[in-house]
Amino acid sequence: MSTALSTVLLDSSSSGGSSMIMLVVWVVLIFGMLYFMMIRPQKKEQAKKEQMMNSIEVGDTVLTTSGFYGTVVDIQEDMVIVEFGSNRNCRIPMQRAAVADVEKPIDSTKVVETKADKKSKKKDDK
Repeated sequence: MSTALSTVLLDSSSSGGSSMIMLVVWVVLIFGMLYFMMIRPQKKEQAKKEQMMNSIEVGDTVLTTSGFYGTVVDIQEDMVIVEFGSNRNCRIPMQRAAVADVEKPIDSTKVVETKADKKSKKKDDK
């Protein structure tokens, strides 16, 4: 009778150990999914925003977090001075973090060249 009792105790302890291992595996899988679905994309977005903030130059058109478009007039350490409107009377200093998007000025010669290329391609197709 004692051998049967010891066999039952051994079987129950080994199944309890395997369930504990499965619990640890599930916890690791959940944390792995959270990392790849939440933390990693957020870090990529933060690095992209940091790169954008470092690329701001005088003359760039910026979109502020409040939805206004303006042109960068001056850059200081943590601040930029943005000019709004065409009358050049509205210059507002703001933090770099208030810039939501940066648009680089397009070189006008490149625009003219691309339009000429498109026209020549249309003539060649006909």
